[in-house]
Amino acid sequence: MPIVAQSTETTDWVSRFADEVIEESERRAPGKPVVVASGLSPSGPIHLGNLREVMTPHLVADEIRRRGHQVRHLISWDDYDRYRKVPAGVPGVDESWAEHIGKPLTSVPAPKGSPHANWAEHFKAAMIESLAELGVEFDGISQTAQYTSGVYREQILHAIKHRGDIDAILDQYRTKKAPAKKQQQKPLDEAELEAAEGSGAAGEDDGSSASAGYFPYKPYCGNCEKDLTTVTSYDDGSTELTYACTACGFSETVRLSEFNRGKLVWKVDWPMRWAYEGVVFEPSGVDHSSPGSSFQVGGQIVGIFGGKQPIGPMYAFVGISGMAKMSSSKGGVPTPADALKIMEPQLLRWLYARRRPNQSFKVAFDQEIQRLYDEWDRLDAKVADGSVLPADAAAHSRAVRTAAGELPRTARPLPYRTLASVADITAGHEDQALRILSELDPEQPLTSLDEVRPRYDKAEAWINTHVPAEQRTIVRDEPDAELLKSLDEASQQSLRLLLDGLAEHWSLDGLTHLVYGVPKVQAGFPADATPKELPPEIKTAQRSFFALLYHLLVGRDTGPRLPTLLLAVGQERVRALLGE
Repeated sequence: MPIVAQSTETTDWVSRFADEVIEESERRAPGKPVVVASGLSPSGPIHLGNLREVMTPHLVADEIRRRGHQVRHLISWDDYDRYRKVPAGVPGVDESWAEHIGKPLTSVPAPKGSPHANWAEHFKAAMIESLAELGVEFDGISQTAQYTSGVYREQILHAIKHRGDIDAILDQYRTKKAPAKKQQQKPLDEAELEAAEGSGAAGEDDGSSASAGYFPYKPYCGNCEKDLTTVTSYDDGSTELTYACTACGFSETVRLSEFNRGKLVWKVDWPMRWAYEGVVFEPSGVDHSSPGSSFQVGGQIVGIFGGKQPIGPMYAFVGISGMAKMSSSKGGVPTPADALKIMEPQLLRWLYARRRPNQSFKVAFDQEIQRLYDEWDRLDAKVADGSVLPADAAAHSRAVRTAAGELPRTARPLPYRTLASVADITAGHEDQALRILSELDPEQPLTSLDEVRPRYDKAEAWINTHVPAEQRTIVRDEPDAELLKSLDEASQQSLRLLLDGLAEHWSLDGLTHLVYGVPKVQAGFPADATPKELPPEIKTAQRSFFALLYHLLVGRDTGPRLPTLLLAVGQERVRALLGE
């Protein structure tokens, strides 16, 4: 199928990458499905930073599908990686899990109470569920299954045959060289591996050097299952390999042509898979893209396996409002499942689609989520009326649908901040929530909360899980008689103007007009006067009036938007609390 020419002035980053990937795929493997890839390690909670590893190729793959091409999006589950550390903050996990450090992730027990068979499956399951909700179509590949079934046997033997070539490539980037004798005698111990894996580019373990020389392969011990092993001898003709385990002292000789309990070291494993799967596009994080890192070194090693390095951008980190770069080795980092509890899939997809991969951004779990939803709803309205810019329209389209069709959405997407305020004030009472929401627009009253789901449920979850107790709204039971008695004439007049207009303006738009209009009328201006027609002191008067209403209704000087709060409290109770 010919490539459709696209103007870079009117297309988004996804379209431009799709152009490049289709063209590159036709050069490398004409007539075959386009292959894009992601890699995820289920070593702990798979967080929103990891999600960019998936969403970047997903969006490109989906654009390619929309153009009528066949495409495979591979997600390699790196579940045969070693268990490096016990992540903090994981429910059902204690310090006893440290005894499993060094084993494959699929050999580590799942957290207590988990229905899953092992550690890797536990964390994979949550991510798979989130990806389904996000509309991400993929082919999952378990690296445990690949290695233990012998799928990569020829690639392993090929890597070992060319271990001198691999060592020479890696040696260009090694910054610290131990004396030859010492390097041969001592494998990386636990602390060194921990430091290596935490140091990124130059520090990653790139193979075993002992009496057998450099070896790009790590056997898992046949006794303790750990990878704290050193190859002590190898015969290229018979493929007989002898290794010793520094953790338990076990040693054995195996025939590598029949042995399936080990894996290539990461800097060799990744390029081997590029060649084996024919990957054309795979992004990499900034920690994999620095000089001497996995992606750069892999670009040279992949040639040993007869393949080419994928094209793909370096992607920037994803943060959480007020938080630094995320790491799955530390507890408390939000996952896609956490985000999907408080936001619809369309919003989360949009956050990843609207920013180029090399641009960092934050996912909001604080008050900022309300502003994001306002921005999203404005975009939705521009798409509906045709005033949207082309790149914004593309990002919106990628958020609301995939090549397979539209994602399920809320039938009546009322403002998120309004739904959150109602959920806050009603504290789980659905009948009260429906009463308030049905009064927002008297001409089109809501008849069921199902009309505003799932957005209402997401907003309620945000209120219940991310808004501190001291910021929750509790309406007064009784009028604040002391405050009412102390009011000056101007304040008393402002309350009378509000109370006189309640019945006539009892809707969201009407109350908005009323509460902003009272200070204008008091100052001698029309209620509908625009900010340009008003002196600056009107804003000060409005803030003072709003603070008075908040104190009389909820006992503090801030709260939910006043029109929503008034509707929630109800006309009769508002009149009582304002001293009528």
